[in-house]
Amino acid sequence: MPSTFERKKNSIVAQLQVPDIQYSDLSPKGTLDVDIRPLIHNVNSKEGLVTTSSCAGRISVFLEGKRKNDSPVIGENIVTSDEAFRDLSNKSGGTSVGGKGRGGRWLYVSHDPIPLPSGDIGGVPGFTELFGLSTSGREFPHSEDTRYVHFKFEPMILHVLTASLEHAQTVLTAASQAGFRESGAVNITSNPDGETTPMVAVRSMGLAFDSIIGCLHNSTDRVPETIFSLVGEPYLRSLVEIGNMRFRENAHRIERFAKALDIIHPPGVMAKPGEREWEDTDTRRERKRAEGLRKRLALQEARRQSPSANGSGSEYGATVPYSLENPIPHEASL
Repeated sequence: MPSTFERKKNSIVAQLQVPDIQYSDLSPKGTLDVDIRPLIHNVNSKEGLVTTSSCAGRISVFLEGKRKNDSPVIGENIVTSDEAFRDLSNKSGGTSVGGKGRGGRWLYVSHDPIPLPSGDIGGVPGFTELFGLSTSGREFPHSEDTRYVHFKFEPMILHVLTASLEHAQTVLTAASQAGFRESGAVNITSNPDGETTPMVAVRSMGLAFDSIIGCLHNSTDRVPETIFSLVGEPYLRSLVEIGNMRFRENAHRIERFAKALDIIHPPGVMAKPGEREWEDTDTRRERKRAEGLRKRLALQEARRQSPSANGSGSEYGATVPYSLENPIPHEASL
């Protein structure tokens, strides 16, 4: 097992073992999603795999950041937990269309289906209020600088660090079978130490959707900054219903992925009890070659000691003893 992978996995697993009351990460929620905990523990129980970031799926309402800014962006963009969904800033210092960027912020985030009011909704806050929008606005002129409010559903995303290309392939195969067809891997070449530790992203864009539901009216001397809704309450309810349906399908895919991964890569080490531990392709090839030579040597020895080996007409009578100086060619293997 690559030493680099071992160190990273030990560190990550140790962090995940911290009690919930003490655990914190850089995501808006600051904790692991409850619905994805079993999957994370299952993946981390397998030899050669460890999760590095995750989100079980979410409905979010967020305000875009400013797209133009003369100030340079300092530092790096780090993806942790459900920050994996963040739209990264472009090199000009602003954000791309729809990006979170400077001044962007979440107005609402839920990692579970949103309850729908039933019957008379009098006195029950509507989705406009729930999402932090105002209905007292009028139409506003739109420009390249207009900052919009997005309603989004984003399905599960899971990043898995793997110990080899073979381990990465097991994750990708399970992901494809479960419906996460946009999954992929990076870091598939060896590092300077000769180790290959691919990072696999398990994801699906087929369930995702994005709808603009509001915009920001910048503050002036007379009017404070206000976020106005561009759609009515029935439309927001329809979006919520669609998001809730996507949550259910997302849960089914997560379950299918976990089952497929267990079949392809059972919990624990890849080798069965009593067998050797994981080995890379070159090591396995050399081991198989050595095992084949030993078997052929044993077969040659058994033939030489059999009674028929001394018969003048035996087809084995002229058998040449095996030696390292006179190896058996591949064409003669049984």
